[in-house]
Amino acid sequence: MKNRLIRYSVIALVLFLGILWSFGSAEQRETGYPNANLITNAQWLKNHLNEKDLVVVDVRTDKYYHGSVIPGAVRMPWSQFQFNDVAADLASTFVGVREAQDILGRHGITRDDTVVLYDSVERDGGATASYVFWVLDVLGHEKKMILDRGIDAWRDAGYDLATEPRKPEPLLYQAPAEAINAKRLIDGTFVYKKLGDFYYQIVDARSRAEYLGEKGTTGLDGSPLKLGHIPTAVNINYESAWTNPETKAMKSYSALQELYRGIDPSRGVIVYCNSGRRSAFSYYVLRLMGFEDVFTYEGSWNEWGNPDKFFPVETRENRLAGGTLPGTSSRTSSSQQMIQKGEPGKPSSGEPSGGYVSCGG
Repeated sequence: MKNRLIRYSVIALVLFLGILWSFGSAEQRETGYPNANLITNAQWLKNHLNEKDLVVVDVRTDKYYHGSVIPGAVRMPWSQFQFNDVAADLASTFVGVREAQDILGRHGITRDDTVVLYDSVERDGGATASYVFWVLDVLGHEKKMILDRGIDAWRDAGYDLATEPRKPEPLLYQAPAEAINAKRLIDGTFVYKKLGDFYYQIVDARSRAEYLGEKGTTGLDGSPLKLGHIPTAVNINYESAWTNPETKAMKSYSALQELYRGIDPSRGVIVYCNSGRRSAFSYYVLRLMGFEDVFTYEGSWNEWGNPDKFFPVETRENRLAGGTLPGTSSRTSSSQQMIQKGEPGKPSSGEPSGGYVSCGG
């Protein structure tokens, strides 16, 4: 009888612990993303805020910083990681691996820290935090996540805000050479060479008007950039990953699968926008969905669309045909066919020739 009671007690304890674990997991992984450890919510952050190796980072610039932060957060504006390369006539360029490590160290961040990044709904609901996420990915920093909806999620949950950010003691941030993902630092030449490579899929994260060449932008010197998009690229606006434009919360995994229907996670994906900020958000979304071989073309249209660069452009719309959802087991090539509107029924060859507009001049 005594042994039976002990056995039942042990079983009850195991079940109780299992329930606690499931609640803890649900708190962080309630939406089923394959890489759910890369996203968090206000409740999880509140419960873990005082952990020793947790560093909360406010990446908003002065324009979008309104005098309040999540308690204990360090201010590290995301724009510190970019500079204007006047010599190359290229705006908003990554400062590089060495300077990025110096910036992180000056803000008291080490390799072993769990870094929680946040911005705000006002400033693109995760796009600027995603740029810093990409920087950490380049450096091979393992423990990092983004607070969905940023400081707005914290405020809406009714949690207190602080009026001053934490002033950290500068520390040494040094990534081992073998940990740095240098291959994620791609440029226009890299992208051009992959245009005919079936392995690589290209996603334009800009607006439809920019993608089709109906709306243009200017370069660093104020001159207009070329109109259109990179040949073979499909258009998936980065804003489409939000549930709605007001709250800017991340869509569920199933909704993101529908959004990226036809993109094959077993192949490489190159995302780009105008300066690397919007595409960084799409990069983050793809990483959240479990894509591993994904790149953000950081130079983006600032480089590709420069009239002095001899990169080809097109204005016809490319669409992915087929119904394969990212995350499913199907790897059939038929679901990855791309068609181009403007020449009905004619699939794109992916080669930089034929219907592409000359980029000269």
